[in-house]
Amino acid sequence: MINITSKLPSVGTTIFTVMADLLAQYPDVVGLSQGAPNFMLAPEMIDDVHRAMQAGHNQYAPMIGLESLRQRMVDKIEKLYGHRYDLENEITIMPSASEAIYASIAGLVHSGDEVIYFEPGFDSYAPIVRLQGAKPVAVELLAPDFAIDWERVKQLINEKTRMIILNSPHNPTGRILTEDDITALKELTKDTDMIILSDEVYEHMVFDGEIHRSMSRYPELAERSIVITSFGKTYQVTGWRVGCCVAPANLMEQVRLVHQFLMFSANTPIQYALAEVLLKPEYYLTLNRIFETKRNILREGLAASRFDVLPCRGGFFQLVRFNHFNSGSDMEMVKHLIADIGVGGIPTGAFYAEPKDTGLIRFTFARDDETLRKAAERLKRV
Repeated sequence: MINITSKLPSVGTTIFTVMADLLAQYPDVVGLSQGAPNFMLAPEMIDDVHRAMQAGHNQYAPMIGLESLRQRMVDKIEKLYGHRYDLENEITIMPSASEAIYASIAGLVHSGDEVIYFEPGFDSYAPIVRLQGAKPVAVELLAPDFAIDWERVKQLINEKTRMIILNSPHNPTGRILTEDDITALKELTKDTDMIILSDEVYEHMVFDGEIHRSMSRYPELAERSIVITSFGKTYQVTGWRVGCCVAPANLMEQVRLVHQFLMFSANTPIQYALAEVLLKPEYYLTLNRIFETKRNILREGLAASRFDVLPCRGGFFQLVRFNHFNSGSDMEMVKHLIADIGVGGIPTGAFYAEPKDTGLIRFTFARDDETLRKAAERLKRV
């Protein structure tokens, strides 16, 4: 036996794999676990991919991405948020937002650095930081509305703090950044060398008349921010694995140094299809209404259930509370819902570096309307 020392000794199998394996044992379950939509809003994209393949676009794309796709993303960002990124030096198309997150952290965080992030949160942030020999520093969001405790963040900032990771709309809580958050962030980062890594993959799913407060919207934040978005989330093609990363040239240079040795370039024919669909802004401009309707279908269906339905301002996910009627753990409750009720969810405690019991379950509403209504009817039986 070869002696191996793990670089991630405390990290087990991701909760998404665990839940997929569990759901496979119950084929009749209504799955509201993974944020992968079961519908596609722009099916003509499949034809666009096919045409690109037939036209011979099947070899490596440029490392920084197809020029037409980069150009249309630069134009889109300027139209939405008022900031114009340089086409050659400040935008990179990558094989998934996940790769963009990894390349950004690996390129700019050094051994001994500290990175502030928020919990509950996406489960890849802390492990990626640890792989760089750096220290992830968790700040717990304040229930029940999961507000950011900026005073606590201020206390944790020191000479080793290299980066702060934000995610808005937030997975799993559905919270969005407010103007007060932006004001606090400007004040905390002013006159520092701190980098902001802004995970904005749900940028177009913001509800109740609110706006998406992208880091690209604020010049003093944009100059220190890496902003990551996802074509998969925007166009309901998560399996295509293509994302976009924008940042000032001095930051992007370091991100690209890592990117070129991870994947080098994103899928070529899919980039051609994405460049085509970006000519139709009605797709992403209507997503907030489409997903707000889906959120409301699930929320209204659960109103007659025993679950306490928490606020959700954006994204793909709805949190529900159960610990006022059931004292079991998050995982026990999820297993009960799968085996006995026929609905799959994710235990919210899994979104902490040290798993805990929160009394909360995450359901996705990125499903067709019939599936959402069916799930809600079943959940009323709890």
